[in-house]
Amino acid sequence: MCVADRIGACYLLGMPELPEVETVKEGLVALGVPGQVIEEVVYYRDNLRNALPVALHECIPGAKIDSIKRRAKYLLFETSVGTIISHLGMTGTWRKEKHESLKKHDHIAIRFSDFYLIYNDPRRFGFFDFLPLGEEKNIYLDHLGPEPLSETFNPDYLFAITKKREAPIKNVIMDQKVVVGVGNIYACEALFRSKIKPQKMSRRVSKAKLQELVSNIKDVLGEAIAAGGSTINDFKQAGGDSGYFQHQFDVYGREGEACNSCNDLIKNIKLGGRSSFYCSSCQKS
Repeated sequence: MCVADRIGACYLLGMPELPEVETVKEGLVALGVPGQVIEEVVYYRDNLRNALPVALHECIPGAKIDSIKRRAKYLLFETSVGTIISHLGMTGTWRKEKHESLKKHDHIAIRFSDFYLIYNDPRRFGFFDFLPLGEEKNIYLDHLGPEPLSETFNPDYLFAITKKREAPIKNVIMDQKVVVGVGNIYACEALFRSKIKPQKMSRRVSKAKLQELVSNIKDVLGEAIAAGGSTINDFKQAGGDSGYFQHQFDVYGREGEACNSCNDLIKNIKLGGRSSFYCSSCQKS
């Protein structure tokens, strides 16, 4: 199950990225959560990062979970009366229990006829919201750009944005209004593969290079999803197996180590308050 044991190497404290959330979503589907009827939602506290929505108590009991989807880094539990929005924060996890078997840092339980789905979050940076059926506006979802693996995110789209932006290319591709889910890890890795230095002003990146970058963003995210997500901080995929894409990192978290391509040392600079790992010899564009 998804648990919150500390695992793996931790280079930077950060939240699960898109591949991790996608893996959790697939795990919840594999656990048989879609199709279940919610009998009760139990709160063991009244707030996490934000106050927990009262609507889950009032509207959800008796509703059927039709599907579980992912939008950016949000899990969307779509029910017959509306959508439960779950953000994992830095350490949030879901696990399935046969009975109401609580552990330290358990905060929410969804009771079905045969099992409980329990949300655990040691740091309490996760949060929940509820979007009633028929409503379209939501403060967390309205501003989001296209999904990086969709056809909408393409070189023409990115070129139209970057030619107007006086900001480092890494900051642009991490902007959730531009494209969702390209977090720090995968931005560093995609830029390395594209041989683009992260601090280059986005309007000066050629369309040919942007084509490489879009392709590499899709590739690196697809590979991470296939690998089960990256083991960073407290992330574990459904079933308890840790992700292992971190063993494939070319630059992320490798400051001072030899580049896999040229043997020069990996550097680390700060951009937008985030560590940006790159190879100055390979990434000259």
